[in-house]
Amino acid sequence: MIPNLGLLSLLCAVALSLLLCSVPLVGAYYRRALFMRYAVPLSYGACLFITLSIVLLGYSFAVDDFSLMYVAQHSNSQLPIFFKIAAVWGGHEGSMLFWLFSLSIWTALVACLRDNVDPQINTYVLAILGLIMLGFCLFILLYSNPFVRVFPAAIEGRDLNPMLQDIGLIFHPPLLYLGYVGFAVSFAFAIAALLTGKMDSAVAHWSRTWALAAWICLTGGIILGSWWAYYELGWGGWWFWDPVENASLMPWLLGTALLHALMVTEQRGVFSYWSLLLAIFTFALSLLGTFIVRSGVLTSVHAFAVDPDRGMMLLLLLGLAVLGALTLFALRANTPPSAARFKLFSREISREMLLLLANVLLSVMTLIVLIGTFYPMLFTAFGLGSISVGAPYFNITFVPPALLILLVMGIAPFSRWKSLPAECLKIMVLLAIFAFVIGGVLAFMFDKVYPLVILALILSLWVIFSHLLVLRQLTLPRLSAVLAHIGIAITAIGITLSSYYSTETGVKMAAGSEISLSGYQFHYDETRLLVGANYTAEQAVISVTKNGKTVAQLLPERRHYTVRTMLMSEPGIASGVFHDLYVVMGEKVDKQNANLPSYALRFHYKPFIRWIWAGGLLMMSGAGCALWNQWRRKCRRKINLAENPQSEAV
Repeated sequence: MIPNLGLLSLLCAVALSLLLCSVPLVGAYYRRALFMRYAVPLSYGACLFITLSIVLLGYSFAVDDFSLMYVAQHSNSQLPIFFKIAAVWGGHEGSMLFWLFSLSIWTALVACLRDNVDPQINTYVLAILGLIMLGFCLFILLYSNPFVRVFPAAIEGRDLNPMLQDIGLIFHPPLLYLGYVGFAVSFAFAIAALLTGKMDSAVAHWSRTWALAAWICLTGGIILGSWWAYYELGWGGWWFWDPVENASLMPWLLGTALLHALMVTEQRGVFSYWSLLLAIFTFALSLLGTFIVRSGVLTSVHAFAVDPDRGMMLLLLLGLAVLGALTLFALRANTPPSAARFKLFSREISREMLLLLANVLLSVMTLIVLIGTFYPMLFTAFGLGSISVGAPYFNITFVPPALLILLVMGIAPFSRWKSLPAECLKIMVLLAIFAFVIGGVLAFMFDKVYPLVILALILSLWVIFSHLLVLRQLTLPRLSAVLAHIGIAITAIGITLSSYYSTETGVKMAAGSEISLSGYQFHYDETRLLVGANYTAEQAVISVTKNGKTVAQLLPERRHYTVRTMLMSEPGIASGVFHDLYVVMGEKVDKQNANLPSYALRFHYKPFIRWIWAGGLLMMSGAGCALWNQWRRKCRRKINLAENPQSEAV
């Protein structure tokens, strides 16, 4: 009964989405308020039924309803309840339903927070979001239905993939999907601007608020995914340049460019075409990420499905969205020229010029990642053989524009609209010298010196020092830029130092043995046997000492999941501000001696690894400050309008 209600809810959502993308759209086109007024209730109704659908699917997981094929494939009666709920988005069908749920939430929020938004623009936005909802509702019903029943019902489920039985599954996919789907709102605003012929500062302001919220969610999803991969995959590194991770990096890069372009359009009235195109392509890359994860076209540990039919339908949805948007852009992109002007090539450095350069660099970086991700697939598709594109390609091509971005960010705090004050040049030179000295000294403190490490440290410190200097003129908008840019610099330091100075060793150890790595001694104390809710495990107890003093205890595990008959390694990690100690417990290599078994262990020393995620949190904090500033401005406008109804809302 419950699964049938879930399916019925999806069918109701299809009907409401169809009405949302047709009736209000006609009303907005012909300016008929009678039809336009239905956009808001239809948005709420579609959100209600999609929410009901995913809640009913979660209930089916909670009560172990194995008559549902999706529940039987991804759950088990022994699975802890919080993992049962997280398993809702732990497979292909449920993750697509959560994607649709996220879209419905964003649509309902747009309908709710519509104050001061032009009614025609808002109606177009809701209708476009309804059209996207309709497309994904039909895709789920026809190709990815999580409510398919099996008769007779399975006695027991296959269990959730042990790699997904982690707290990361509870938070990482929802944040990532909210970020992906959130850019649909900016996409809808861009299409609405093209349909109405309005791409002014007001539209840019409305769009930027939603782009900020989506960017925060996407950044949080990427950070959490990187951290999850670090401690779950069991090889001591944070996963990067994997095709599926690239799928989230590309919209993040273009989304960052979109935020800056919208800021210039809002404040100066220029970059209108940039804003429109970036909004279109950012959402297109979000759809492309969905295609990569769920089509099986690329191989990755993160992929959900390998069904070519589903992949083709997702590709069709992507093609329709992109081609339709670009065709509309070609026909209707006639935004009026702005009264604001700036010189691209000039001796004077303006904020507009820096932001344009940053947008170009971010777009180039996105293109580099796109080519590296899809080139092997195209090479194979054209019958040219097989080829792999790995870290060397990305490091050679991606790092130079990334370093240039740091250079631009270091100048940004001193820039002004139209020109750079002459008095700032001396301060910039002094800061550059200071960063050069400090960065060089820090680089030579390590065992080996690499030119790229020196350059990355100097530029990162240059960004940090230049932004700390402007804190004496602190405002909320300035604080948001300071936190976000310093966060990027800190992440760059963490990436550089952990990549160049990590060390590792693999050994065979039994209780009583000891090894050394990077000045630390690791002593294998004992092996414990553990019994979990749905697994058994062998746990090594390893004491870590330095200069004779105990500094940490590592507890790596080798888990055996009985239902899936899978072995998983849970690393032992001792974290710190400047380094992590990390050990992975491998297979038992000496099975003859039952009283004193030996295991294959791999030890890692990871310097500054935590700075990667600390920088990401600072980026989110900066974007959160910017979002809060937008909200404050909106509240002030409401108060001003209430006190003086004759005043205009900006």
